[in-house]
Amino acid sequence: MRKTILITGASAGIGKATAAHFHDRGWNVIATMRTPENEQELAGRENVLVPRLDVLDLDSISKAVQAGIEAFGRIDVLLNNAGYGAYGPLEAFPRENIVRQFNTNVIGLLDVTRAVLPHFRENGAGVIINVSSIGGKMTFPLGSLYHGTKFAVEGISEALSYEAEAIGVKVKIVEPGMIATDFAGRSFDFQNDPAMPEYQGVVGKVMQVFASGAEMQPSPPELVAEVIYGAATDDSNQMRYRAGADAHQLLDARRAMEEDAFIQNIKAQFQL
Repeated sequence: MRKTILITGASAGIGKATAAHFHDRGWNVIATMRTPENEQELAGRENVLVPRLDVLDLDSISKAVQAGIEAFGRIDVLLNNAGYGAYGPLEAFPRENIVRQFNTNVIGLLDVTRAVLPHFRENGAGVIINVSSIGGKMTFPLGSLYHGTKFAVEGISEALSYEAEAIGVKVKIVEPGMIATDFAGRSFDFQNDPAMPEYQGVVGKVMQVFASGAEMQPSPPELVAEVIYGAATDDSNQMRYRAGADAHQLLDARRAMEEDAFIQNIKAQFQL
């Protein structure tokens, strides 16, 4: 019997690569996105459903979940992948951008999970995989909003795992490092205000590192898809899965070093 995965944010990057990866291995795929009318490759595959789902729109969430169940009979895995990064001095962010960052990366994840949990509870089985980041365990300068959301995803996932176990559901966390996607393009909200010169030295140095990719080893999204597939199918109680050589390197260093020493190392990388 073919299993089914529902993926949020499947129009590009990790989400799209994961949809293809699972489909190539015989799964039904509910590849949700905000603008399914623009998707051609996934929509042309057999046993792939491409419904509209915007994590900020509760009605679209419920309709996409129901459409997936009607199409394939059940959902076995939920991948909460939709999200983006907001970077810049906190003072430079309009409040609506702050709210949107948390609504998308945190509240949206909770709303999609709440929509699928009754189905999992009825089945007595299911796997929830939340895409976090190395940024859920450590921080880069100017990332107070993005890292705040990913730290939240880590805490939500770990706490949820206790009650989920009572209904036969496992919760997994995937922590990618730098991935070769358009994260710094359309999935990036950068805010700055040159009228606050005190921050401009930090802004310039951080953006120079981000632009050059210095100290970073980007991995293809297909690598993350492989890690997600392993988390979905290994039938273990492992909760956290790293994805990318830099993820292993940075998180190992974060664990091994004293906090002050690690922060000084990050500052040195950004020449702060």
